[in-house]
Amino acid sequence: MNKVDVAIIGGGPAGLSAGLMLGRARKRTIVIDEGRPRNGVTREAHGFLTRDGISPSEFRRIAQEQLRVYPSVSQAEDTVVSISGEDGSFLLETATGMKIASKKLLFAAGMKDHKLEIPGLAEVYGKSAFVCPYCDGWELRDEPLVVISRGAALLHFAPLLSGWTKRFVVCTNGPDELSEAERDELRDHGIPLFDTPIRAILSSEGMVNHVVLEDGIEIPCTGIFFKSDLVPGTDLPQSLGCRTSDTGVIEVDKFGKSSVPGVYAAGDTSSLMHQSIAAAASGAAAGAAINGELNQEAWRKTQ
Repeated sequence: MNKVDVAIIGGGPAGLSAGLMLGRARKRTIVIDEGRPRNGVTREAHGFLTRDGISPSEFRRIAQEQLRVYPSVSQAEDTVVSISGEDGSFLLETATGMKIASKKLLFAAGMKDHKLEIPGLAEVYGKSAFVCPYCDGWELRDEPLVVISRGAALLHFAPLLSGWTKRFVVCTNGPDELSEAERDELRDHGIPLFDTPIRAILSSEGMVNHVVLEDGIEIPCTGIFFKSDLVPGTDLPQSLGCRTSDTGVIEVDKFGKSSVPGVYAAGDTSSLMHQSIAAAASGAAAGAAINGELNQEAWRKTQ
């Protein structure tokens, strides 16, 4: 049995940042991660001050190396399969059979992509097809792009993307789920709209060159932005009773505390702002809050 103060489920920017905070606070901490990050498909991560353009694998290597300085922090490449207990006495079991007793929990397992159903999309994802213009819009500025989205998400995304390029068309890959007024809005901005299903995405060495529709129309482009369908990286928070939103994220306060005592969440697990720097910031905040809670509990016990 491994006994720790804090078990962190997920070793991306949020989990590693929390681990750093807790290690420096001398708390026995374990970071458990399966080693398959969502951003592992991309060559570069952007928007993280001092690390702009770094590869996700190198970012994780540096972060993991820095955690090794702190003897109270351990790291395990594993998957947590069950959690029971309550605040102060949680029991975790992993896929390899490791058992961990922990006083507090931090979920930082992020989100996962549904299987990419459009033929050819997987080949370009992370190379010339992306989901976030804050992360990758600069590299595709002023380029001819295809946006794959529909409905309310599309009407939010189109004005946002226009800050990077005006040269894009929209493919809804089926019914557009728009009102006539919304279609008029796109037309007023000179944005072509295609609602024919997509047959395939054509590319060479990961770089897209055409989106082909079922009716034979071929749309040339050098990049794609698409709305990814996401699912939580783990359903264990729900099994513990954590409240979640309609989008699947755990509801937390500003310090990452969930509705279940002793359970915290950070990063994409608890936010729709899917950016590494935001995840790291929320991990640091949650780590500090957990440390404060543990110190308060220890203080009261000595009275």
